[in-house]
Amino acid sequence: MTAKIEGFHHVKFPVRDLARSREWYERVLGLEVTHEFPDDDGVVRGVAGSIDGVPVALRVQEKAAAGLAGFDPVCFSIADRAAAEAWIARLDELGVEHPPLFEATTGWMVRVHDPDGTEIRLYSLAKDDGVDHTDQPGYAQRVR
Repeated sequence: MTAKIEGFHHVKFPVRDLARSREWYERVLGLEVTHEFPDDDGVVRGVAGSIDGVPVALRVQEKAAAGLAGFDPVCFSIADRAAAEAWIARLDELGVEHPPLFEATTGWMVRVHDPDGTEIRLYSLAKDDGVDHTDQPGYAQRVR
């Protein structure tokens, strides 16, 4: 057997307030919760489910959540610029603040902050979507 990574099992976000974050992830990103995790004292401090088939968990970890404020630990894949524009429209309809659509290194990116300030990014997969800033100043540089 070869030791290799097969993919992701799930992505877990630390949160300060589980109820507030659960509501936000459900309303804004479409999280469908399938499991709750009570601690030994019976208090539920974690949930898990999926966002469009991507396994996602939320877990109360106040210090970790504070430490991730302003950071982007994960970038979800979206199809193309049209999908990015659809996400921008969805966020606008929900009244969720966000920066404008961003031309990333090789695609389009939507950025939004969860209730703890963790930056969630939605990044287009399309390689022929008209954007490739690779090796330009301010963007990713190829390793030579």
